[in-house]
Amino acid sequence: MPTDTSSRKRRKVDSTAEQEERADSGAGMLDQDEVRRHMMALMQQGGGGERDAEGESDEDESEEESEGSEIGSDDEQGDEQEDEEKPKLEMGLDSDDAGSDDEEEDVKPGQNTILETSDLKPSSLSRIKFLPSSSTSTSSSKPVLKTTFSSLGISPRLITSLRTLAISRPTEIQAACIEPILQGRDCIGGAKTGSGKTMAFALPILQRIVKDPFGIFAVVLTPTRELAYQLAEQFIVLGKPLGLTTSTIVGGMDMMKQARELCSKPHIVVATPGRLVDLLRSSAHGQWDLGRVKTLVLDEADRLLTPTFAPDLGFLFQNLPEDRQTCLFTATISEEIEKLVARPPRKGKMRPFVHRVESETLTVKGLKQSYLFLPGHARDPYLYYLLTHPPKSIAHLRHKKAVDREMERERESSNSNNKKRKHHEGRGVEELNEEGVKVEDIPSTIIFTQRCATAHLLHLILTELDIPSVALHSHLSQPQRLLSLAQFRAGQVPVLVTTDVGSRGLDIPEVAMVVNFDCPRTGEDYVHRVGRTARAGRGGLAVTIVTERDVDLVKGIEEVTKVTLEEMELPEDDVLEKLNLVSTARRVANLAMQDSGFGERQAINKAKEIKRRRRDAKLAGKG
Repeated sequence: MPTDTSSRKRRKVDSTAEQEERADSGAGMLDQDEVRRHMMALMQQGGGGERDAEGESDEDESEEESEGSEIGSDDEQGDEQEDEEKPKLEMGLDSDDAGSDDEEEDVKPGQNTILETSDLKPSSLSRIKFLPSSSTSTSSSKPVLKTTFSSLGISPRLITSLRTLAISRPTEIQAACIEPILQGRDCIGGAKTGSGKTMAFALPILQRIVKDPFGIFAVVLTPTRELAYQLAEQFIVLGKPLGLTTSTIVGGMDMMKQARELCSKPHIVVATPGRLVDLLRSSAHGQWDLGRVKTLVLDEADRLLTPTFAPDLGFLFQNLPEDRQTCLFTATISEEIEKLVARPPRKGKMRPFVHRVESETLTVKGLKQSYLFLPGHARDPYLYYLLTHPPKSIAHLRHKKAVDREMERERESSNSNNKKRKHHEGRGVEELNEEGVKVEDIPSTIIFTQRCATAHLLHLILTELDIPSVALHSHLSQPQRLLSLAQFRAGQVPVLVTTDVGSRGLDIPEVAMVVNFDCPRTGEDYVHRVGRTARAGRGGLAVTIVTERDVDLVKGIEEVTKVTLEEMELPEDDVLEKLNLVSTARRVANLAMQDSGFGERQAINKAKEIKRRRRDAKLAGKG
């Protein structure tokens, strides 16, 4: 934990950089009627996740579009509390008949239904508690886990597809959940990031499609566009031997093309809720009928079951069959959801299958977790030093393509080590930057920020410092976002600078280091961010930059994750040697941001949305 022992470091950095200023200041789980009551309760809170006045912003970025009201993201931390509050979710367990009667429908005994969210009421997401390690499963008995995919009932064709992905044996979450999903039971699966949750629902869905290959069989909902594309790619690879068809429905892309894809009735629809609702509402005579959907999956369910997505989820639940199977998967199952599911099932209904992978901590064993305690304005030079002088513990985790390129150049010319080379977009990373730093040695790194403007500014700063990087945030167009992700995934650039839009579900095994440039606001956010590294048994490093105002946040993170972060020591004199260089890069990047008019459209749309909400609130008060 940060202590006063760092005061000497703060004084030295302050005296060296006192003229610098921060540029980023400026079957049978849940009943249909129960879910409707839950969604009504969430929508009554107001301000949750509505699209902007222009209709261009998808629900998956709503928390980023309101970035100006984020707590602690800038120097004016806590000063800008907008009318809209942070999404809240609270789950009461006693009022079975709560909710308005006109939203209820009778459910016939024996029907599979969706998550019983009848008694969900808003509360702060920051107060979500995580289950103790003893709560491994709330199913009737702990399952005896099978150790091969064939013993779980997976077909030889799908097993062949798994081999192409170098997957030979099921993980614990897969071994526990595949059979219940194959049997048609509703399922809640909770496991650490990188534990194989996607395959736990994808494999049984593909297995069942073979028996019913007509029309849209499954709808998979995700909170972010990037995760939707990743899931669709995994379905395509696994389902290739089956002739699987998929459609990815997200905001920011051609809506007419997506409409044509839905008309073709693909087997799997992977979507963000906002865009799927837009398409369904715009359909004439219900030509995009979801009445034959057999399975609904909520991936990153803890994020989807918040007020942000309540209006769209409520609409989708009304348009999906009541007897469908519903599966929820997440890395963070809250205690409230477990209590809700533990309630006795209604007459004629089975208890849902619930499995949580047992663990003493919420982060994986191979992840080394550290913090740097710094003055807020000194973060840039320390970040630069961390990237250009990575710890030896992750030196072996360089991207394989970067290593291959280096070996190829060494074979081509023994003199190449003495030449300075620059990075050219699309050609990959070459050997030395202008400061003589070997770019090949920069580990594959994801840097997380709280705000879109901070992410974009850091990307420009790193570019000015000859460190190849790409940005990923909601102010970029969807094609730009996909290109950034593709370049980083392919190893063309070693650094991805992103907001929390990149913290959910993205599976890039080569990531060696995660840097929290802005300290996460909650333990939940921390778990999802650092879960982008140390995946699939690889090691990894997570470094959180902590300022004076972040100490309480770090204590909360340690309490939630049950992990004590270790303080990282960097040679202060060596770091500060580059202070002038980094400060100059920040000034240049700042000017570039101003010249580009970054975020102007989003600011205008946000102002319109706030004005509209105030008007609606006044009208509601008069009524």
